[in-house]
Amino acid sequence: MSTSPKYIFVTGGVTSSLGKGIVAASLGLLLKSRGFRVTIQKLDPYINIDPGTLNPYEHGECYVTEDGAETDLDLGHYERFLDAPTSQNNNVTTGKIYQTVIDKERRGDFLGKTVQVIPHITNEIKRRIKILGKQDYDIIITEIGGTVGDIESLPYIESVRQLRYELGEKNSIVIHLTLLPYLAASGELKTKPSQHSVRQLMESGVQADILVCRTEHSIEKSIRAKLAQFCNVPVSNVIECLDADSIYQVPLLLQAQDFDQVVLKALNLSTDSQSELGDWKEFLLKYENPKNSITIGLIGKYVSLQDSYKSIIEAFHHAGASQETEVKIEWIYSGDLNSNTVEESLKKCDGILIAPGFGDRGIDGKIVSAKYARENRIPTLGICLGMQIMTIEFARNVLRMEQANSTEFDDKTPNPVIALMEDQKNVVEKGGTMRLGAWSCKLVEDSTLKNIYGLDLITERHRHRYEFNGDYKKLFEENSFKTSGENPDTNLTEALELTTHPFYIGVQYHPEYKSTVEKPHPLFKSFIQAVLSQQNKA
Repeated sequence: MSTSPKYIFVTGGVTSSLGKGIVAASLGLLLKSRGFRVTIQKLDPYINIDPGTLNPYEHGECYVTEDGAETDLDLGHYERFLDAPTSQNNNVTTGKIYQTVIDKERRGDFLGKTVQVIPHITNEIKRRIKILGKQDYDIIITEIGGTVGDIESLPYIESVRQLRYELGEKNSIVIHLTLLPYLAASGELKTKPSQHSVRQLMESGVQADILVCRTEHSIEKSIRAKLAQFCNVPVSNVIECLDADSIYQVPLLLQAQDFDQVVLKALNLSTDSQSELGDWKEFLLKYENPKNSITIGLIGKYVSLQDSYKSIIEAFHHAGASQETEVKIEWIYSGDLNSNTVEESLKKCDGILIAPGFGDRGIDGKIVSAKYARENRIPTLGICLGMQIMTIEFARNVLRMEQANSTEFDDKTPNPVIALMEDQKNVVEKGGTMRLGAWSCKLVEDSTLKNIYGLDLITERHRHRYEFNGDYKKLFEENSFKTSGENPDTNLTEALELTTHPFYIGVQYHPEYKSTVEKPHPLFKSFIQAVLSQQNKA
């Protein structure tokens, strides 16, 4: 293994949303399976400090790391593919870069010099890129968000140009992901957009070493040769990335073209070790050949953009494959649900997941769905806000507190069964101030949750400001809605379960963040098992 890390930079051209994150994660998996120590980081060009304050419709899911960083959803892909945690150092935004440089200027760190994009901003970008190099990694993959030619991406491209020179030959490469559009009228793939994209990258002083081409059709030898000639890369370094039915097929499709071997040769690293990916192939075999099928109704407010719940979807895929079960998602907008529509909307659902979120839009529909699931004994899992919804519904319809609510939605409610956390009451700024990251949870003896985990103490990731009000704990438990998990230091309720129901569990944390292909999350596995059990009884 190398004594200092090698760097791989992944850029994109022609259009956004080509899948740089999946390509980077797939490459990371292939290299890790050969025995290399790999990590992946994402550089995001937007000026927000992090995506924590962004509406999910703007940017999809906000992914939370173990150390409490609110990050881009691509970090979820990195963790799920590599089966390794990321951290705040794995996601850098332009906002973070400029904030750091401006803070230094205010302190006088630049000794009166004029602060400029070059060298000050680019130096900070390079510093951030190399932070992970101080850890024990052989290869660091850096995905640069956006598209070559975007004005906001220019400082990052310039930083890559400088870094490649500083790192020396064979210590870094650039992989450029581009699009080969297919024109049905002429029946051919067109290379011109890719040529222009590579040329624009070269105008910034960066030469792509490997081309990865997204395409709907296989690339003929003549097309590969044309791309190689016009883009200054060997023909062997033109890699096809066909549209796939599942993101989990991508590593195998790339491996079939010796993608990882091409990368290792370009970095002057050994290709002696082999990559079998046996566990990955077994997962894919089960995922693609299920013996059972269930439908889960996902009750949420952002259902028109499914990336808003990306980790939940993938957690179902992992857990479903582990039990050879296809999990179909029925997307249900909570704003359309009421007492008149709920039965029709949920009648085809074998189980229900009440999704996380913020704000009062669609809350009444979520409460109605929780009531329907509880009364009809439908297996139900509530995550974060979902747990809070289950709590409010139970208080209103079982404990007869008709005005019970969360103070997030009604700060005058006479029964605040969900209330703002004590340490949040003086918080003014919204960004990065919630209860974030991994927190301990002690599981209660003889609870379903403890049986699921098989542990006394677990850690799970959080992202919330409001909590179950402990003043109501005794009343809830007297009516069979029991606390099954608590934080050992603060006694905050982390989980509730209805003991008279086949599966009715709400958790304040986000179990979906810790589910990977290699380690499907036990809570999602148990949820699916409960759904299958109810299905068999029907």
